[in-house]
Amino acid sequence: MTSKKGRLIITRHHESEWNKLGKWTGVHDADLTSHGLEMAHKMSELIKDLEINRAISSNLKRAHKTLEAMLQTAGFHNVLIEKNPEINERDYGEYTGKNKWKMKEILGEKRFNCVRREWDCPVPGGETLKMVYDRVVPYYREIILPDIKEGKNIIVTAHTNSIRALKKYIENISDEDIKHLEVPFGFIFIYKVDDEGRALKKETRKLKEE
Repeated sequence: MTSKKGRLIITRHHESEWNKLGKWTGVHDADLTSHGLEMAHKMSELIKDLEINRAISSNLKRAHKTLEAMLQTAGFHNVLIEKNPEINERDYGEYTGKNKWKMKEILGEKRFNCVRREWDCPVPGGETLKMVYDRVVPYYREIILPDIKEGKNIIVTAHTNSIRALKKYIENISDEDIKHLEVPFGFIFIYKVDDEGRALKKETRKLKEE
């Protein structure tokens, strides 16, 4: 095993059709908007100086297309994208497709904020963030981390809540504090990690246009 560890690069997909409409998207396979695709190409600027050895996206097209655009525009034509459902977005169950701001009126601000941001807030027929964590983190530790420890740089493109779950583990964020974590469009997070996959150093990059 090489003594030099690789790095983990995490980014969220860019704007999808349902993001633009303000809908809870979850596991619905919404496509990128034209703006989202344009910005995904521009996000290549954030990775063009890096070495990319492995690329992973969720099974959902908005993540896959974002990563594909980034890699192709940055010149990483030989890096194939692996898809994995373990890093799919949170399943919003019965709330999927509902307009978030109309649901805020129906649910009330307290319940709405609980659903959107809290650690273990259930939705009918869907997942809590804790449930997302319970699938994302084992995948990270068992499938991604060994390659980082072998010196590979791995880019992962996923979703708000699968990234929040992953960052919770990597950055050791408490159950209480996770509600404050946002994952905006147009950012990448680059980590050097220890043998347990927790952050030793983090670099954040973002598009100037965002």
